Amino acid sequence: MSEFEQMLNESFKTIKTGEVVKGTVLAVKENEVCVNIGYKHDGIIKLEDLTADAAALQPGDEIEAKVVKINDGDGNVILSQKRMRVERESAVLQEALENQTVLTATVDEVVKGGLTATVDDIKVFIPASLVSDHFEKDLSPYAGQEISFIVTEYVPKKHRVIGDRKQLLITERKAALKSVLDNINVGDIVEGTVKNVKDFGAFIDIGGADGLLHISEMSWGRIKNPNRLYKVGDQVRCFVKNIEGEKIGLSVKFPDENPWNNAEVKYAVGNVVTGKVARLTDFGAFVELDNGIDGLLHVSQITRERIEKPADALTEGQEVTVKVTGLDLENKKISLSMKALLPREDRPQRGTRNGHRNEDNLTTADGTVNIEAYIKKMDAEEARKEAALKAAEKAEAEKEALEDKAVEVKAEIAEKVEEVKEAVAEKTEAVAEKAEEVKEAVAEKVEDIKEAVAEKIEEIKENFEKKDE
Repeated sequence: MSEFEQMLNESFKTIKTGEVVKGTVLAVKENEVCVNIGYKHDGIIKLEDLTADAAALQPGDEIEAKVVKINDGDGNVILSQKRMRVERESAVLQEALENQTVLTATVDEVVKGGLTATVDDIKVFIPASLVSDHFEKDLSPYAGQEISFIVTEYVPKKHRVIGDRKQLLITERKAALKSVLDNINVGDIVEGTVKNVKDFGAFIDIGGADGLLHISEMSWGRIKNPNRLYKVGDQVRCFVKNIEGEKIGLSVKFPDENPWNNAEVKYAVGNVVTGKVARLTDFGAFVELDNGIDGLLHVSQITRERIEKPADALTEGQEVTVKVTGLDLENKKISLSMKALLPREDRPQRGTRNGHRNEDNLTTADGTVNIEAYIKKMDAEEARKEAALKAAEKAEAEKEALEDKAVEVKAEIAEKVEEVKEAVAEKTEAVAEKAEEVKEAVAEKVEDIKEAVAEKIEEIKENFEKKDE
């Protein structure tokens, strides 16, 4: 074809805004690339509108781009590779929306109300409420992370793409939970990682599903604060205590490790054992003999000397050696004595009190000991002490029961409060998200108006150009 024929053909060739054209690179300049598109005017691609590497382009290379403007005022056709690419990728997003295809991208920014990620050159917004399957106040750890999500809303004209990661996590969690539930039974021993610690217990990841290690199942002893016992990331060996629907209850109180199992031998009456003073009361001291086993050391059994209160002779944490004086396996109670290990006092000796009977009838007129009266007095004193001890033990048992109930109620309240907090947080997040959507909608509407006006102006210009031709 002669140069004249080519020019003639080009003079008859028409193009329109939005059309994708092919051409040949004529020159690569500092800020733009000139392209022969077989039209009466050459095409210009600004470097910022290139998807190809400008440094690698050479005259004669074939190139494809979208027509953005027929005439830039200087007789050039404005082209863009990026807009062409975005349109083609729009089809990918549309397909992802329709087929719920899982997309993967790196988080660009943590913005108010959520995250942004870019799928090729298209920005995707993931609202905070759709980032995780549970409320997360701080999203900053997601910055720079690669995440997977599905597209739940796509409006090409408004450049609006909404991603949802929450659905994927819920689906994954349900699948993992089903797999776990299908393969475990009550009594099974499992190993897991502490995922979260609350006032009422700790959530343990046991292979994709979470089980609750309640505060009451953390130790044979008494636990007031789970955070002192477990930290996030700790490895835990436990067993499945119960399964209720999708809820898995865990425990570390293995039956064969129950400290009371061998108590009748280890703490038999007469045995001498050591322990630590766990707490002091007005009537005695509770000595921790083993994890979950406390014995009562009554104030009258601490020393032979009279003391007003246990704190006069003992301190919390002090190690003591005691003798077991009582064991009640049914009610899990142990009575202890330090006094029983002290050297015995001399028995009452014969003596006189000026030949008169004393006021408590322990001696006769001739000064001899009234053994019968002495024994009765000792028995009465022992009975009084025994009654006081039982009353004290009962009071302490009632106190412990109330404290245990208080811990249990506190744990239940904490659990409910946590649920309410999460619900309120999610609601607040939803409101904030809605406000952000309204704000975006207004901004998009303004942008639409601007684009419509620009398109109308361009259309008018093209009509004038055609008339001039």
